[in-house]
Amino acid sequence: MTLFRQIYSLLFGLFLLVVASLGYVQFTETQNFLTKQMESDLNNTSNSLGIMLIPDLEAGDIVGAETLINVIFEGGYYQQVKLTWLVDGKQQAWENPVNIQGVPQWFIDLDFFKTIKKESTITSGWIQLARLEITAHPGFGYHELWRTMTNAIMVFSVLFLIAIVCARLGLTWILRPLHEIAEHAKEIAQRKFGPDMKIPKTMELKSVVLAFNSMSEQLKQIFNSLDEEVGELRKKNLIDQVSGLPNRQYMMGRLNSWLSEPKSGALVMAKFDWLEEVHSKYGYQVRDETIKLLSEKMKEHLDAITVSVIARIAAYEFAFLITSAEHEKTSKYLQTLIRTINQEMSKAGCKPNENFSIGLAERIGQMSVSDILAQTDNALQKAIKEDKVFHWFETTEKQLFTREQWREHLSNAITNRQFKFKWQPVHLNDGDSISQRELYCQLEIGDKTIHAGQFMPYVELLSLGALLDKCLIETLNEQKLLERNYEPIAINLTFHSLSDPKFHEWLNSFLRSSNLSERICFDIPETGVYSDPDSCEALCTIIRDNGAHFGIDHFGRQFGSMSYLQTLRPSYVKLDQSFAYYDESEHSSELCRALINVARGLDIQVIVTGIEEKPQLERFVPLKTSAYMGYIHPPVDVGPN
Repeated sequence: MTLFRQIYSLLFGLFLLVVASLGYVQFTETQNFLTKQMESDLNNTSNSLGIMLIPDLEAGDIVGAETLINVIFEGGYYQQVKLTWLVDGKQQAWENPVNIQGVPQWFIDLDFFKTIKKESTITSGWIQLARLEITAHPGFGYHELWRTMTNAIMVFSVLFLIAIVCARLGLTWILRPLHEIAEHAKEIAQRKFGPDMKIPKTMELKSVVLAFNSMSEQLKQIFNSLDEEVGELRKKNLIDQVSGLPNRQYMMGRLNSWLSEPKSGALVMAKFDWLEEVHSKYGYQVRDETIKLLSEKMKEHLDAITVSVIARIAAYEFAFLITSAEHEKTSKYLQTLIRTINQEMSKAGCKPNENFSIGLAERIGQMSVSDILAQTDNALQKAIKEDKVFHWFETTEKQLFTREQWREHLSNAITNRQFKFKWQPVHLNDGDSISQRELYCQLEIGDKTIHAGQFMPYVELLSLGALLDKCLIETLNEQKLLERNYEPIAINLTFHSLSDPKFHEWLNSFLRSSNLSERICFDIPETGVYSDPDSCEALCTIIRDNGAHFGIDHFGRQFGSMSYLQTLRPSYVKLDQSFAYYDESEHSSELCRALINVARGLDIQVIVTGIEEKPQLERFVPLKTSAYMGYIHPPVDVGPN
């Protein structure tokens, strides 16, 4: 029972006790008063009637005596009058039945008034003439007692209702600070640090509120310090100090992650020998300033073309990772890059289209890091050797389909549910227990099985992400995959779904109608959180309110504050695969440890991804992560039930 109800019940009981006591006192006092009043009236009537009857009794006038008694008796205040003539023993009696109007019979049957009689002897001198006996009628007493009690009950009822309302309003107002403390405590337990609570006037609660505000502020500072530590470690280990761009270490990690995902794009490597010319002419300070300005312009111009990662990997070498683009967009990106370089060269007093070389290789099919690096470096060396501005690595591997063919095949597959599923278990660190199963899909076109890495880039390019996600979720439900295991199934949402209001509405409707929504998890890419935080927050609210779960995929990949964890409050985060080869001896170990501490500090489950062997997993044991996944437990086909 809540404190409010306990106090409310106590006040309710005390009020009833007071009302009952007052009612009892009122009842007994009224009863005694009416009894005494009837006794007094009976005495007065008996005395006066006895005196008035003396002449008639002396004269033996029976009719006169009867007339006199009738006058008094007809008033209805007496139940019975008996007159006994002592001369001859004759007895006369007058009676009124006990029939009281306006008083319920059950109240009369309670017999609150005992029979009141008055017996007297009428004398004349020393001669006894008659004996008079009068019995009071209880009607007056019952009528007055009933009227008094009904009025009292009505008054008490009104007062009771007023007291209930006043007590409720008063307690609500008095206990409001306590309710705020409880809500604030829940938010702190969920690692949500809002504004300080107002200081209440109640002395007992004032110290509690001050303590809570202090604790909340300290916890907030701890989280902010961890967030700042992550930022400083990123700046120290992953950022080139001169250009402000990511360094080689970050680029290699992103390459690993990018190639493990179903993406398209290209890798570009550029060597700017003209920067050496700037160095020799103006010194290292001007060179460094030129590098900084060049980096800013490249980011400004290239980000307008497509999403990419620009890194300074050596003194005069830069790498450009185009994470999602088809051939035409990549070509436009390359042209913009060359134009930007020439503009900055002209500003630095160098001749355009000289002393720099660019090599480019597209990602086609399944590729490893060494494959794409070798192709890009080969293209760069060829450009240098042939003294060309750029060289595009030519591959003998052809695309499976044209863009329009992909559109036709994907639209048909979504409409006709032509996808096959695999799932990969996420194992808890403390044993063989499975935390969740991540779902992957494959596409069958003719006699070919096409992996997600081949068709997902075109899903994004053709803006079919929301339709695909809707199709997969519906198929998941139709095939009753949620009923096969108690472990939740994790679904990777596409970027298109994150910002599509219609998909949000559909997902809300689907989860509301599902009886197993708690067995569905949604993986949201960290890139999407940074690119459209408002849409992601709206989507996460829908997922949470319907009992499903969500997590952040590729956690730690992006540069930026971790404060979104407080806003979104995910159930888990999946570390980016660039941290899979965590090693205590490397500088990145500090960053990895700090990222894990930020998540654990908010009571968020941390899942390590990209684990391929046991020794690799054992390195994460001291960091107290929650679970892991990777080819140490590879994906398996989801066969028919």
